[in-house]
Amino acid sequence: MLDATTRSGGTAAVSPRAAVTEPALAVPASAPVPLTLTTRCARALLSPWSRLSLLLMLLAASGACVLLFQPQRLLAHGWPPQLGGAAAAAVFAVAYGLCTVAFVPRPLLNLAAGALFGSQFGLAAALAGTVLGAGVAFGLGRVLGQDALRPLLRGRLLKAADGQLSRHGFRSMLAARLFPGVPFWAANYCAAVSRMGWPAFLLATALGSVPNTAAYVVAGARAAAPTSPAFLIAMACIAVPALAGAVVAWRKRHHLRGHRGPTA
Repeated sequence: MLDATTRSGGTAAVSPRAAVTEPALAVPASAPVPLTLTTRCARALLSPWSRLSLLLMLLAASGACVLLFQPQRLLAHGWPPQLGGAAAAAVFAVAYGLCTVAFVPRPLLNLAAGALFGSQFGLAAALAGTVLGAGVAFGLGRVLGQDALRPLLRGRLLKAADGQLSRHGFRSMLAARLFPGVPFWAANYCAAVSRMGWPAFLLATALGSVPNTAAYVVAGARAAAPTSPAFLIAMACIAVPALAGAVVAWRKRHHLRGHRGPTA
């Protein structure tokens, strides 16, 4: 009788199993999970501004260590006697890189490399330290500062510099290394904030730093004979690019002033 009613279009009775499972299907699959105190603290510590604050504290601490330990005293007292040859040059390269991250001027370090190791070993140690220091600074800026600083690139000049470094990274960084007008640390952190890749940055740094670094290293190695041809040529290689960079910077500034639009 029940089968006949169902087939004729009547209403069929719901089975007990369907009545039990049907309310369960109405429950949402995933409910919002409240954030715990640990999760909130982790998000706060990993936020862009927290990482930028950590970067600034690291740079301030490294600068304080340089002022406290005064690595320039190596020029007066010499390298530790227990090290010599390639091992001493390798240790110097590591110290060179760390000092550049702490804003120690590279000309001073290049002169020290030439005075301590001569022209060949000094140039190799200085170039290795240059690439190492640039890579450390680039990595710190990319990991700790890029997310916080990129939203601040709103000015016309800042956007233009960011676009140039992002689209033409190798060419722009090579020019910055060849001409001494841009500070070493500023070029590192500006490149880190941009979208420049690691290979272009490191290769441009290695190639573009050769002429200026070699000039300072040779000057440091020949400082005891200031009238020698090698020393005079090295000083000329230092002075001519500096003068050319100043002229180019002045002309660019004059060009920007001449083409600046009327102010509102």
